[in-house]
Amino acid sequence: MTALSETLIPIFDDVVKRNPGEDEFHQAVREVLESLGPVVAKHPDYADAGVIARLCEPERQVIFRVPWMDDSGRAQFNRGFRVQFNSSLGPYKGGIRFHPSVYLGIVKFLGFEQIFKNSLTGLPIGGGKGGSDFDPKGKSDAEIMRFCQSFMTELSRHVGEYTDVPAGDIGVGGREIGYMFGQYKRITNRYESGVFTGKGLAWGGSQVRTEATGYGTVFFVNEMLRTRGDSLDGKRVVVSGSGNVAIYAMEKVHQLGGTVVACSDSDGYVVDEAGIDLDLVKEIKQGRRGRLSEYAESRGANHRTGGSIWDVPCDIALPCATQNELNARDAATLAGHGCAIVAEGANMPSTPEAVRVFRESGIRFAPGKAANAGGVATSALEMQQNASRDSWSFEHTERRLQDIMSGIHDRCLTTADEYGMPGDYVAGANIAGFTKVADAMLALGLV
Repeated sequence: MTALSETLIPIFDDVVKRNPGEDEFHQAVREVLESLGPVVAKHPDYADAGVIARLCEPERQVIFRVPWMDDSGRAQFNRGFRVQFNSSLGPYKGGIRFHPSVYLGIVKFLGFEQIFKNSLTGLPIGGGKGGSDFDPKGKSDAEIMRFCQSFMTELSRHVGEYTDVPAGDIGVGGREIGYMFGQYKRITNRYESGVFTGKGLAWGGSQVRTEATGYGTVFFVNEMLRTRGDSLDGKRVVVSGSGNVAIYAMEKVHQLGGTVVACSDSDGYVVDEAGIDLDLVKEIKQGRRGRLSEYAESRGANHRTGGSIWDVPCDIALPCATQNELNARDAATLAGHGCAIVAEGANMPSTPEAVRVFRESGIRFAPGKAANAGGVATSALEMQQNASRDSWSFEHTERRLQDIMSGIHDRCLTTADEYGMPGDYVAGANIAGFTKVADAMLALGLV
């Protein structure tokens, strides 16, 4: 780990003390604070006014029970969360995750990251996140509907288009958002389209929203290559995951001339040297919610259940699955194979030790708060369309997304240069995201 400046050590120690056992949250906070030493040296008023310490404490944390009935008539319950972290730039904005691993520390880590990611987009949105330890796998549509309706019955009192605007995340797609929005409409008697993003196109959704995070990550990579006079053409790419982010990252890589040779799910990973057949992956994962082992059987490709997907040689690695999936050993393997770029499509998928290996080995590394900001950026574009009762074409929305990702890339590089760390995307993203929020907090007073 990079050492913290003396000014920031007591702030981090207090975060750990006040939030015991929340390892992912501690990791996310430290990763940002490690970049802020030069900032507090140049602008001591941030620390003097308590901005940094306040930024590490959510404005509101909501925890609630979610009772629901399964198909056999048995009563079940789960725990629901919404962490409204910072609203200095606009209403809270961030997804809802349904997964057995969800607990308060996960939601707080995601919400903290969301503050800076949303800030980097340049759009007027604050940071928040939510979720539940509910597992949608193996549940019927009726069970998922009943759970979503119960979840939203409680959450409805805490959200609104000028307060908090949720979206989807792991385990929450168009089906779940539809059920939650329907329950919100039923409870409030308002067709408030702007209260959710990621909606269906027929009822207020935006073109490109499904593709946005994956597309945005690849747009960011293309900008990284462009600064070196290079492109994706002919590049060999490995993508972890096979959900929406991974699928549409693969799609955009192929459109821009690269070849994705491996992707994964929770049962292992598949290697297809001819290039991943994306139509087949979509049919299996989106059409019938199947496993990648079926892909291997259909294509005669190599399906592996042992080792790591990062053992597959590549020019570019895109971790698009989940937090802390790529460790120091994986990073060293990528470096040994000559990987040039790692860009995070998921939220914090690389461990701190892996990031250190990237930096020491010369791999250019794009952190998730910059590289995967395309999803929330397009969510904000959906909010704009809802507010104006408008609907944009796919091509127009994709151009807006590409412009936003290009702006984030340039903002990161310019800020890194300004603070004496040229080419450091981590420092650039953290500092650029932080200073915009910090200045807003100072302007708004002690709130």
